[in-house]
Amino acid sequence: MTGFRLAPTAESEGYRLEAHDVVGSTNVLALDHARAGDPGKLWIVSKKQESGRGRRGRAWATPEGNLAATLLLVAGRDLKQAATLGFVAGLSLADALDAAVPSARLAIGIDGAQRGRDRFELKWPNDVLASGAKLAGILLESTQLASGLFAVAVGIGVNVVAYPDDLPYPATSLKALGSACDAETLFLALSDAWGANARLWNEGRGLAAIRDRWLERAAGLGSEVAVRIDGSVVRGTFETIDADCRFVIRDRNGNRQTIAAGDVHFGAVASAGAA
Repeated sequence: MTGFRLAPTAESEGYRLEAHDVVGSTNVLALDHARAGDPGKLWIVSKKQESGRGRRGRAWATPEGNLAATLLLVAGRDLKQAATLGFVAGLSLADALDAAVPSARLAIGIDGAQRGRDRFELKWPNDVLASGAKLAGILLESTQLASGLFAVAVGIGVNVVAYPDDLPYPATSLKALGSACDAETLFLALSDAWGANARLWNEGRGLAAIRDRWLERAAGLGSEVAVRIDGSVVRGTFETIDADCRFVIRDRNGNRQTIAAGDVHFGAVASAGAA
């Protein structure tokens, strides 16, 4: 049996928990629940996920001991606003990591993403980095319900005890960073941190405050980046994210470009061509 539990703050705010020893995909299960009438505010968690996926349909393995967590929310008809929940999720996970893993060994970034501070950082749009390597990924998926509302699955996958070694970019795990934190402890902190950031977000009305907090943790801010967009590569300096949390870069000619979706590469990886 699992040892997952919600933080008391989450329970008091009406969040519920469904824990599994093994699951196919926490996101898929969450959306299935929504179609069956679940009202939302439901966390679905597991330490082993067998058919998870990341952005653009990429596989996201969750071997035994890692954390797969999805929060099901039933949102209004403004799906664009709900899309910014990914930034709430990133901040919540970073806050949870700070609380649960204070002694992790965070080194200077592998790919230039770190800026000399030992901390967990957020990579636009949906990754959490440690030592410049990917520690966690976030995936939002949605479906329209018969009521006209949208169900949003906020999926969060964290490399707690293991990470894949066949990726085209650096990855790491909490165990590799020297931490003994387990998935249950991290989820407890995550469920608490989510509540604080969700209140700040306030159904999108507090997005400016979320943006400010996100920028304080932004990986690669002010550095050279390459963004791959549908097969082409855009290069420049990562300047900020705009009011809608889109990625803003400035090219060598001083022109600003706003990017809504793409794969971001930093430092040496950016210089090498963002392969």
